[in-house]
Amino acid sequence: MSICCIIGAGDCEKFDFQKNNGDLIIAADGGYSHLKKYKVIPDVVIGDFDSLGYIPDDIPVIRLPAVKDVTDMYAAAEIGLEKGYKEFLIFGACGGRLDHTISNIQLAVSLTEKGNKCTIIDGETNITSIHNGTVEFSENNTGYISIFSHSDNCTGVTIKGLKYTIENQSLKNSFPMGVSNEFIGQKASVTVKNGTLVIIY
Repeated sequence: MSICCIIGAGDCEKFDFQKNNGDLIIAADGGYSHLKKYKVIPDVVIGDFDSLGYIPDDIPVIRLPAVKDVTDMYAAAEIGLEKGYKEFLIFGACGGRLDHTISNIQLAVSLTEKGNKCTIIDGETNITSIHNGTVEFSENNTGYISIFSHSDNCTGVTIKGLKYTIENQSLKNSFPMGVSNEFIGQKASVTVKNGTLVIIY
């Protein structure tokens, strides 16, 4: 399955995406500087170019107005959606301004709720979300995993194969019950019947 890869201007300790035929790489404004550092040429650069500080002249560019209703990252994701992509990887979405980090998590949720798959990659940490569904993890995953309700109330939450498990429980976005779970060398899964979960691992 082809992937839409978006790179923003946030922290980007490593960029290990290997482009295959059919994949799309989009730089959102200052994300272009990260790609230049890693010697990766994007298919297009989009933004108002306030963070990059200049407009590239050697690749396709979509220039956005400074005053707009969506972020550069959101506009980049819209390009992927328009081209029919269903799986998104996002780099450079965290660090720096906390408001932009939160808006990028909301973008991942928005993509998930539209029936797509999205993962934010931030160094050794990944952020994903699920809506009325299940996500599975291999036995090779290690470290902590935290599961938060993005919806006011998520019902039918089941966690299997982690240090702490639950069956058909509810999580609320006003109480961090799912923080600091752990992988234990087993295949694991997180399911929500109704609602949207944000998962950080």
